Amino acid sequence: MLNFYKPEKLPSLMVAPNGARPMKKDHPKVPVTIPEIVETGKACFENGAEAIHFHTRNNNGEHVLDSGLCKETLTELQKKVPKMHLQITTEAIGKYSPEEMRKLACEVMPPGISIGIREMIPSRQPSLEDVKVYKFLTENGTKIQHICYGPEDLDLLSDLIEKASLSKNDVWCMFVIGHYSGKVSDPENIPPFLEKLKTHNINADWAVCAFAKEEIACLQMAIKLGGKIRVGFENSILMPDGKIAPKNQTKLKLPNSLLLSLIHI
Repeated sequence: MLNFYKPEKLPSLMVAPNGARPMKKDHPKVPVTIPEIVETGKACFENGAEAIHFHTRNNNGEHVLDSGLCKETLTELQKKVPKMHLQITTEAIGKYSPEEMRKLACEVMPPGISIGIREMIPSRQPSLEDVKVYKFLTENGTKIQHICYGPEDLDLLSDLIEKASLSKNDVWCMFVIGHYSGKVSDPENIPPFLEKLKTHNINADWAVCAFAKEEIACLQMAIKLGGKIRVGFENSILMPDGKIAPKNQTKLKLPNSLLLSLIHI
């Protein structure tokens, strides 16, 4: 078994280079093959990314939840970036069932995984199977990042944590601000997540991702409020000046510019 790097704390800067939807027609540098994902991961690590969140694709370049492809990608990334945190996804995109999401997670047992909690538990009532999967992953050392599309998802997360008898300390979360379909990413939508964390006494290590031209304002707000950030072509191919980034690693210039701008606030 490979000895994957597993950080104690959520990495401050994560790159999401491909996502489930962006294709080569959207940007020629969207990585879709395993060699492309590995090459991009290495370049992003060398440019400051501490973690990579990747989606495996089939021969047509389409998003797939495939344990074999996930394992192969993890193995190849481990060879090139042994000190980078590696995170797979269970994103359903309206195509995969909760059963298929759980199956992938348990078959791969990755170092890191993102789970959209409302996708995994659409009934909003955690089942025994949900509890078993979360306990299994946690006990086997997989770092789970809970994807929250709205503050109400934290109600569900709190319920799940309690039913699984898991700790409410150091809970990794990703707050998704906006949506790829055009829902505007508004930085004022971040504080309600933090209020909900307080309501449930969840001590979260959290990050934000956002979309299109509003991405910058949201990332800036996240840093200001003590959060962490994720950038990459999954969410936006734009730079602060509105120009298209030539590569994923170019997006990693954002954190420095955001931190500098905060000094002058």
